[in-house]
Amino acid sequence: MLLICTVVALAWANSPWAGSYHRLWEIPLTVGVGSRVLTLSLHHWINDGLMAVFFFLVGLEIKREMLVGELASLRHAALPIAGAIGGMLLPAAIYAAFNATGPGAAGWGIPMATDIAFAVGVLALLGPRVPLSLKVFLVALAIVDDIGAVMVIAFFYTSTISWAAIGTAAAVLAVLSACNAAGVRRPSVYSLLGVLLWAAVLASGVHATIAGVLLAMTVPSSTRINEDEFLRRGRAILDDFERACSPATTVLTNADQQHAIHEMEIAGEQAQAPLLRIEQKLHGVVAFGIMPLFALANAGVHFGADLFGTLSIPVTLGIVLGLVIGKPLGITLIAWLATRLGAAALPSGIRWRALHGVSWLGGIGFTMSLFIAGLAFRSSPALLDSAKVGILAASLAAGLVGWIMLRRPAPTPERLGAAPMGEDVVR
Repeated sequence: MLLICTVVALAWANSPWAGSYHRLWEIPLTVGVGSRVLTLSLHHWINDGLMAVFFFLVGLEIKREMLVGELASLRHAALPIAGAIGGMLLPAAIYAAFNATGPGAAGWGIPMATDIAFAVGVLALLGPRVPLSLKVFLVALAIVDDIGAVMVIAFFYTSTISWAAIGTAAAVLAVLSACNAAGVRRPSVYSLLGVLLWAAVLASGVHATIAGVLLAMTVPSSTRINEDEFLRRGRAILDDFERACSPATTVLTNADQQHAIHEMEIAGEQAQAPLLRIEQKLHGVVAFGIMPLFALANAGVHFGADLFGTLSIPVTLGIVLGLVIGKPLGITLIAWLATRLGAAALPSGIRWRALHGVSWLGGIGFTMSLFIAGLAFRSSPALLDSAKVGILAASLAAGLVGWIMLRRPAPTPERLGAAPMGEDVVR
């Protein structure tokens, strides 16, 4: 879906109907009741509104990983954290080397990002050639990368601050935290308060998508009943359902069976954390709705006659080299350094060549890079177009190189004579 929408956006923006593409996203849309209304262009509703839902999902994933996932244990998290730090700092430094001053200086955050959807999608195409531990490494690295991107957006791509709106947002956040502490588990409560939080953050000058991450941190991650209680209740309910079976009735007419099914639904809800339930329900909406729509609205860049000349512009060049060179080199180098210092360990059965192949997929910036580019160059359409060309070119190159490197499985430790971990070097 992302690829299709990207191709459609590019074809549309370079067709005789390019004007209609740009006019479409500037259509104003008003939401509200009475005198309390908010009017934004369709493009802003997508980037500031729908993308807040995307960041909410990112926040849920971050919270889950920090509680029970790969980031819950410092030992397991050390390698992807080290790789993510290298994969953020080196690309930013490379970009800054080409754009230390001038109008392009604000774009240093663009090559820091990794698009987890595209990166994991490439791994999915490779199937069983890629070990599970490598997939886990990439997902954990992308989550840490997302944390970095959120911090960069919050602290460096924020306009003038309205402290009154910040105070309102803090008050709403306090109410959300109180709901969590009081055991409120209804998603509708968090949704309603989340809209108020989003409106306050939007008015504050901090980018509105940060509200999605803040909201995610308040969603309950605990269950009402544990596994043993769920098993006990579930078995009792199934027994009641079985006893209520009758040849003369169906579930539609059997009140006892309907009651048993209802009780099982309640038990299932109480045995599952709201964080997981909301995350599962949002995945389809975000993956097949919000992200493709974002790509359609943001990937449409007009390729001029001098496309190769565009690639030599400092902004474009900084992004391309940052993502294609800085990302894989930074991830691999700092991850290797962390293992040499004893701060992290390479997963069992994984060689450095395979990890380096995965690090190339970190150079697929796309969604997050396009998003940050829109913030960095919101007042300069020409620089924004140059940045988009760089992002698209770099993401394509990094994805292809990563796919080629991972197509051939790396030699297993057994075939290499079980060399001691850490002695293998990047080839």
